[in-house]
Amino acid sequence: MKNTQLTHIHEQLGAKMVPFAGYNMPVSYEGVNAEHETVRKNLGVFDVSHMGEFLVSGPQALELIQKITTNDASKLVDGKAQYTCMPNHDGGIVDDLIIYRMNEEKYLLVVNASNIDKDWNWIAENNTMEADIKDLSEEYCLLAVQGPKAIEAMQSLTPIDLAAIKFYNFEIGEFAGEEHIIISATGYTGSGGFEIYCKNQNAEAIWAAILKAGEDYGIKPIGLAARDTLRLEMGFCLYGNDIDDTTSPIEAGLGWITKFSKDFISSEKFKKEKEEGPTRRLVGFEMQERGIPRKDYPIVDKDGNEIGYVTSGTQSPSTGKAIGMGYVKTEFKAVDTPIFIQIRKKTIPATVVKLPFYKA
Repeated sequence: MKNTQLTHIHEQLGAKMVPFAGYNMPVSYEGVNAEHETVRKNLGVFDVSHMGEFLVSGPQALELIQKITTNDASKLVDGKAQYTCMPNHDGGIVDDLIIYRMNEEKYLLVVNASNIDKDWNWIAENNTMEADIKDLSEEYCLLAVQGPKAIEAMQSLTPIDLAAIKFYNFEIGEFAGEEHIIISATGYTGSGGFEIYCKNQNAEAIWAAILKAGEDYGIKPIGLAARDTLRLEMGFCLYGNDIDDTTSPIEAGLGWITKFSKDFISSEKFKKEKEEGPTRRLVGFEMQERGIPRKDYPIVDKDGNEIGYVTSGTQSPSTGKAIGMGYVKTEFKAVDTPIFIQIRKKTIPATVVKLPFYKA
């Protein structure tokens, strides 16, 4: 089990620690609902240093990225980030990731912790143009400062104008007294904020500075359980649940990051699927009676015929409703369609709804 640079601090704070993607990670400190509300109303800080970081550089960097990802990275300019995914040869997804353009020949790829080795091997295998690739995952920490008070609370730590960093843009500069820190207006909560990339040796000092700067704004450390409820309320996909090696971006509702203005792995498959229409779609739904939908619960129609399965589900702290996402046959994807979730021996009614579940 690996530790992050801050594991000992989480333990001192009394966090409940769990194994996650090979790391010893804080799942909660004071409880998922309280932590969730902290991020929605004020701000919280997550240690997400388990995420992977790869540097792709050299004259062939963009060519490699264009081949292995579905989105069009040629549209990126310096200081801009892009959400995308890497498809496999079978029309599924190797991983979803964020690409940061440092300059014309230097890109940072941030991948999911559970997929670091798989992603690295996939990129290396497809690097026929011999771009320079380097795994920086063990060298960097990532802290996510999320919530509506993030700009106000963190401004004292940097000369960079945080309010001027637009969504999915980033700056590199001084933060909390350290140089060369990436400050990115990204995050997976839907409540605004920043992700801070720093070298391992600076992580502890930056964590302490973030908590001190946010003191008057109600900042608290937040665990992975609230990260999951926050992202689910926004309808954001979680790799391993809502997308995986067997799901295509078209059926997962990720057509908006699948650009056919270029050739990439499986692009012909996806183009055909988009034109013909997928046989299933990822939808959001709300339960109409008591019951929490959980991963892999069957979804059935009114006659009890299986039409899909749940990929993610929870009791939403912000809406007070039981919510979920899952794949259903395409004819059941329309908003307001009645569906049923099999929870043990009960069949509970639910309704397909438009995502996101939560609107600020």
